[in-house]
Amino acid sequence: MESHPNVLAVQAALENADARTSDGGAPRMVVFDEGVHTAAAAAAALGVEVGQIANSLIFDADGEPLLVLTSGAHRVDTRKVAAGLGVAKLGRATPEFVRAHTGQAIGGVAPLGHPKPVRTLVDTALAQYPEIWAAGGVPQVVFPITYAELLRVTGGAATDVA
Repeated sequence: MESHPNVLAVQAALENADARTSDGGAPRMVVFDEGVHTAAAAAAALGVEVGQIANSLIFDADGEPLLVLTSGAHRVDTRKVAAGLGVAKLGRATPEFVRAHTGQAIGGVAPLGHPKPVRTLVDTALAQYPEIWAAGGVPQVVFPITYAELLRVTGGAATDVA
């Protein structure tokens, strides 16, 4: 999995952004034998709190992709987010829409490493954790990063999404 094109794209994006973890090192990809398709599964596999998992959710915001990086401890309030963004319709994207805009499949969408930038919101609930974990481009791969670094490397806006 470490040589999968999506994982390589995420790793390259992290390196190009000079991303750092809580200990100041470069994020390392952690590969699981099986996919961790849910925040609960990822948290259990890593031995961390479910809230430390940054779910990467792609929404269709009036026809444009919106990436919401939300804590695995709660769900996105789509009405609240839509109102905050001033969009008429915000809904879950189809698998085809997700792949077209990220090059990645649902369950493994990373916060970066997409063919072109995607507007991104980063859940403020993630700020309480010194280390958070995000998908690495496929369901079997995750990487650690801090909240501040996640905001910086994605160009995301800190937002209360729940």
